[in-house]
Amino acid sequence: MVAVKLLALPFLQIVGGLLLLWIGVQLLGDEDEGEGETKQTGSLAAAVRTILIADLVMSLDNVIAVAAAAQGSMVLLVAGLAISIPLVIFGSTLMIKLMERFPIIVLLGAALIGWVGGETISSDVFLRDTVAANPWLHYVSAAIGAVLVVVVGKALAARAGKQEAAH
Repeated sequence: MVAVKLLALPFLQIVGGLLLLWIGVQLLGDEDEGEGETKQTGSLAAAVRTILIADLVMSLDNVIAVAAAAQGSMVLLVAGLAISIPLVIFGSTLMIKLMERFPIIVLLGAALIGWVGGETISSDVFLRDTVAANPWLHYVSAAIGAVLVVVVGKALAARAGKQEAAH
């Protein structure tokens, strides 16, 4: 019930979508830190930091969903959180290992985060009438989010690489 009330607030999903776009840009912007062994360690640290920030941003949603499913039962709430939190941690650890082995996952993941961020922004109550009148805006905003994250993230990574080379 709380989640439904929160989602009815104008600009809340816009703020959430902007946070997702920022997370996606950070994921790519930190991708090219350092060189050699330092680069791998820096990228791993950046990925861990980004995943932790994303988990923090999305954890409220997880708690609200578990609380809603528990329907007031404290036992179900505690059990749901006790199960979901280790799953999130395990999933994050698995993703870090996969990103180390297959770096393209970072780019695809950042683009997906941008896509979801764009969708989230276009789903805001403030924009509901505009998107309802122009349904294609939902997909366009999602695509713009994905492209924006990839372009800005890669540009920031390139700029950071040039600054590293200058020093």
